[in-house]
Amino acid sequence: MQKIRRFSDFGIGSSLDYFIENLSMLVMSGMNIVESLAVLEGDIKNKKMKQIIGQIKTQVMEGVSLSKAIENVGIFADYTVSLVKIGEESGKLSDNLKVISEQQEKDRNFKSKIRSAITYPIFVLVLTMVIGISIAWFILPKLAKVFDSLHADLPVSTKILIQIGAFFGKYGLVAIPSFFIIMGLIIYVLFFMKKTKIIGQRMFMFIPAIRRIAQETEVARFGYLFGTLLDAGIPIDHALQSIASSSSISIYKKYYTQLLEQVRSGESFKKSFTKFSTTQKLLPTPVQQLIISGENSGGLPKVLIKIGQNYEQKLDNTTKNLATILEPLLLVIVWLGVVAVAMSVILPIYNLIGNFNTN
Repeated sequence: MQKIRRFSDFGIGSSLDYFIENLSMLVMSGMNIVESLAVLEGDIKNKKMKQIIGQIKTQVMEGVSLSKAIENVGIFADYTVSLVKIGEESGKLSDNLKVISEQQEKDRNFKSKIRSAITYPIFVLVLTMVIGISIAWFILPKLAKVFDSLHADLPVSTKILIQIGAFFGKYGLVAIPSFFIIMGLIIYVLFFMKKTKIIGQRMFMFIPAIRRIAQETEVARFGYLFGTLLDAGIPIDHALQSIASSSSISIYKKYYTQLLEQVRSGESFKKSFTKFSTTQKLLPTPVQQLIISGENSGGLPKVLIKIGQNYEQKLDNTTKNLATILEPLLLVIVWLGVVAVAMSVILPIYNLIGNFNTN
């Protein structure tokens, strides 16, 4: 029996989506699992993903179920494993693979909407910072020498610029690379390091626009995924566990885990919601009421999917409006910065010209 190797999902995101999407179509066409895996193994370009598919295929050929094989490689979300397992047991594997493929597409769309909302502001701010550093490094030191040689009476803003210019003229080769290295380390620690990224996420949640986008994204995803898992016949506690493990926002992950503990102890959603102070911040009151109503009526899966649809639409509107609001705001900020620098440079020159004319 082949030794089972666990993989990380680094560098295979799109290949993972491709694998599920095409496995769904091949199984739906009537091809058996081993043949489907062999086709995908031969077709996939990513070397790491090719190894993963090869290991899954070998395990299935040795009699291991597909759900257990994909669980063993360690890169698939819990909800993927759960849906494949239920599909194998119910004889609806192709249908459930299609559901997984659709869910992955929704996840991609959510991430794409967030990226599109923040890309432009980040680009403008980074470009402004680069231009500012370039001026400080190359232009201000020269102006500092000119003003210093003239012994002119300078405004406070100009004196500050001269000090900055003098500093960059002396230490720019060390200061600027050090600045970018330190900023890179801070960003890595706050947003990418597993143990500390919750700090960065909490900081972002203090910004109203980002908090709103994060909430709408997570509620839409929660509704779609939870509803889909329940509709497929997965027990409510397993569904919640899958959602908790696949969430990328730490405060939501913790909250789902707390809900899971309450559900496993036999509590209803109505009672569970009231036990945590974070409920009001993370799940809007109308969403809570809809979930409670769906739980009482027995139609929770449909209610959850409807919540997902509503919040996906809300997210669309928010990201569009955010771009509309931020564009003029960023232009004003950049304009103010340019005017401040220009006035600090131009005013002393006008004063000097005035003095020459007087003399």
